[in-house]
Amino acid sequence: MARLVHIGGAVMDYVYHVPGLPRRADELTATRFARSPGGAVNMMTAARRTGLATACGGYLGTGPDGDALRAFLAAEGIDVLLPPLEDIDSGNCVVLITPDAERSFVSFPGAEAHAKGLESLAERMAAGDWLAVSGYVLSYPESREAVLTLVDALDEGVQVIFDPTPVVADIPADALSRTLARTSWMSANRREIAAIAGGEASLDAAAAILAGRMPRAGGIVLRDGENGAHVLTREASPVEVRGFTVAAIDTNGAGDTHVGAFVGALARGLSAADAVRYANAASAISVTRQGGACGPSHDEIIRFLSLADQDRQRTGTMNMGH
Repeated sequence: MARLVHIGGAVMDYVYHVPGLPRRADELTATRFARSPGGAVNMMTAARRTGLATACGGYLGTGPDGDALRAFLAAEGIDVLLPPLEDIDSGNCVVLITPDAERSFVSFPGAEAHAKGLESLAERMAAGDWLAVSGYVLSYPESREAVLTLVDALDEGVQVIFDPTPVVADIPADALSRTLARTSWMSANRREIAAIAGGEASLDAAAAILAGRMPRAGGIVLRDGENGAHVLTREASPVEVRGFTVAAIDTNGAGDTHVGAFVGALARGLSAADAVRYANAASAISVTRQGGACGPSHDEIIRFLSLADQDRQRTGTMNMGH
């Protein structure tokens, strides 16, 4: 059976719901606070809940946050492949969520930023498995070379899903190029595409990245929030896969959930377009919930899609009646 191994940064999120972003030297009172798993855990949780065997291949620390992350992963049935690093805790991220459900971040790296010896993971992966590479681990100087060495050592049949993340501009050009050259699928939003393409956030820019820098890739998923996503492949014109309108309360982790559900669907044999629709539904459900690691189960996604299809058919019938 296929398995997803994620080497990105598993961190603890400290989430504050605030009336707005503070101005310089101001103080705000949050309306809600939560401490919950985040970072790479969001994608791993989404993939596991869709039925894909999943493992954490990044380092966790020793301390209250590392302990809490290990407990959460165990409860979700997600394996931890590496021993914890001594004398350092897992990193954390302060998340500020405003009333429009948008989020801003301040992160503090921990154990996940000190990866070494990851090439041993290559021996524990087989053809058909997926390796998730995050822009965060490529942006950390002390983990970058270990990640690239692992990517180079992978069996030819292992697929790489690359999530550039908001820090893609901090990844050195050579490291980014080496990762793109081994990537099977990339899932990115418009801002990340613009950073990779040098200022362009269009479909044409994404297509140029696919054609010129990703020789092994099946395609790119260009995520566009509530609008859905576009699927770009070499074989056909870009395909728009519409999103779903929901009442969002927390968009933290929505992109991670999308990537995890997409890989889970691809691993079951769905086409890229169907996998993106499935991921659109997973992401839509997730933003109606609190926390980043809140991806829905496979059954919840199927139920959501069934109801969406029924609504569309009913609306179509009403329009025809007019």
